[in-house]
Amino acid sequence: MSAPSMDKSAEPRDLRQEVEQTVQSSGTSFFWGMRLLPRDRREAIYAVYAYCREVDDIADGGEPDACKQARLAAWREEVEALYAGKPQHPVARALAEPIRTFDLPKSEFHAILDGMERDAQGGIVAPTEADLISYCRQVAGAVGVLAMQIFGKDDPAADAATRLELAETLGEALQLTNILRDLGDDAERGRLYLPEERLRAADVQAREPLALLTDPALPLVCRDLAKLARQRFARARTLLDGLERSTARPCRLMLEVYSRLLDRLEAEDWQRPEMRMRLSKGEKLWVVLRHGIV
Repeated sequence: MSAPSMDKSAEPRDLRQEVEQTVQSSGTSFFWGMRLLPRDRREAIYAVYAYCREVDDIADGGEPDACKQARLAAWREEVEALYAGKPQHPVARALAEPIRTFDLPKSEFHAILDGMERDAQGGIVAPTEADLISYCRQVAGAVGVLAMQIFGKDDPAADAATRLELAETLGEALQLTNILRDLGDDAERGRLYLPEERLRAADVQAREPLALLTDPALPLVCRDLAKLARQRFARARTLLDGLERSTARPCRLMLEVYSRLLDRLEAEDWQRPEMRMRLSKGEKLWVVLRHGIV
């Protein structure tokens, strides 16, 4: 199955507008915060986000697993075509200029696909903690590496080691928060990302995802994993404090939105794990005003 193509006569400006519309229509918390970036960085991060949206929609879609795998394989071929200078899909074409400008590594686009393929293979259920951290690195850390290449391009404090640690640390914190928020949605898809070691330590008996939602020991596991997320948020804050404000701002927006979400989850104490906790538009706007416009 080949990646979808588009009219090659489309102008680069049309591609940028199409990608921006994809990001805006997705309802992501960060659209307006990202609007504050300089144009080249804004368009680059929108294109990266649109790529993530494309492949995530495949992994989370309702098609048979074999079809999902074929479509993700087609995207792997499209990434290779992109780096060979022959992209076909509109999102891949929108990525061509950011890849040249910010030297975005091909391996990270493939890492994201690795994570999506794991989701598309029948779903992850009670992974080992090492497997969970590996998954977080693929689906969130890889995005962070790409983002830091964009945000930190001209920041002398954002050396390669700092960019990598921040990407992995913040990515892990964000993904763990996603997991703690999406227990119900994931269970409906047959997925359970809580690690086996922590389930055993809390004496959680259920492993079938929907059955686990009613296990009385579930909040113990979630509180435990929330502590790990808090540790990662704290380390990410320390790393951000050492960067230039313009570099740190977009990362800080993501950190503060998700940290507030984790506050809400902890206050609820996972008493209704089937419900997906959300922040209001007003709360998100407050974070943008407080941490984005400085």
